[in-house]
Amino acid sequence: MTNNTIKHLGIVENIQGSHLSVRIVQTSACAACSVKGHCSSADSKDKIIDIIDTAAASYQVGENVMVVGETSMGMQAVALAFIIPFVLLIFTLFLFMALIENELYAALLSLAVLVPYYYILWLNKTRLKQKFSFTIKPINN
Repeated sequence: MTNNTIKHLGIVENIQGSHLSVRIVQTSACAACSVKGHCSSADSKDKIIDIIDTAAASYQVGENVMVVGETSMGMQAVALAFIIPFVLLIFTLFLFMALIENELYAALLSLAVLVPYYYILWLNKTRLKQKFSFTIKPINN
């Protein structure tokens, strides 16, 4: 049976009303490796995750929490950010190559098609924030 959630340990950084800012350490698989000191590809980054929770007052700054998200959110984010633009770019490139028969103009027009796509995503950022939301759970020691 597969687990449909992504979990990260985090630390509450800031609380404002029902809005929490939680810092998580995002590590690659290499960063958790025991020989990472001898390899140049190990990396880790601190990320701040914004979470809306009606029970935000029950948390304290500096408290360890578990940040939980669904794996389907990650797949949808990858599709919106990478897969759909790639398909759109390739499709319009072939279309413009057939219509214009000039590679330079076809390539530039294909890239220009991505501008309205990302602008539409930007216009819908509020809706996307609601769709791609995380929850937190206290860690019981």
